[in-house]
Amino acid sequence: MQKRKVIKTGNSLALTIPSSLITTFDVKKGDLVLVNIDKENAIITYQFPSRPRQLSLVSEDKEE
Repeated sequence: MQKRKVIKTGNSLALTIPSSLITTFDVKKGDLVLVNIDKENAIITYQFPSRPRQLSLVSEDKEE
């Protein structure tokens, strides 16, 4: 799992995507991104609908 810093961009806060993932998922400026927020488990999932794969910000199994 990688650590990413929250940055300020204009009046918003943002998380950057590593360049290796941009290449892997062929992400382009202006692409539509669907965001699913699971507040109960603190999980945010991003899906690029024009791409055949899904990118998740969570990579470890949740301990029960």
